Amino acid sequence: MGLFGLLLVLHILSSIAFIGPAFVTPIIRRSARTVGQMHFVLGITAKLAIMPKIGGTVLILTGVGLMIITKMGLSQMWLNVSILLALILVALIDGWIEPRMKKVRKTISERQDQGDQIPAEFGLLLKKIVPAETAVLLLMIAVLVLMVVKPF
Repeated sequence: MGLFGLLLVLHILSSIAFIGPAFVTPIIRRSARTVGQMHFVLGITAKLAIMPKIGGTVLILTGVGLMIITKMGLSQMWLNVSILLALILVALIDGWIEPRMKKVRKTISERQDQGDQIPAEFGLLLKKIVPAETAVLLLMIAVLVLMVVKPF
């Protein structure tokens, strides 16, 4: 396996690390029924959050490496659109979802000793996050399709 093959395999694996937690995290979070379970779930999802950061970094590095090796640069429209969508993804995750998840974690940690009932404000905080999470998932699917199909 040459350098191109190695970079391609690393690129694909890093895309899985980048995309995977975004699909799994909402499902895990919705499974919690008590404050204790929610505290545990938020701890797990906070630990899972490192995977997209590492995966995204490796994804960018291997993508640039692949662009250099193939001498493609930014000449392909599908690649330019993919990069733009990826930047929007980062902005949504870091600028919209993460600050709101910090509020959710704070709300749950403050209520941990006050019984098993999940506070009502928790649901309101999550409802503000759900549209952004849905947008992130759709954008991730779009980037993945662009990378595989290369339509234009």
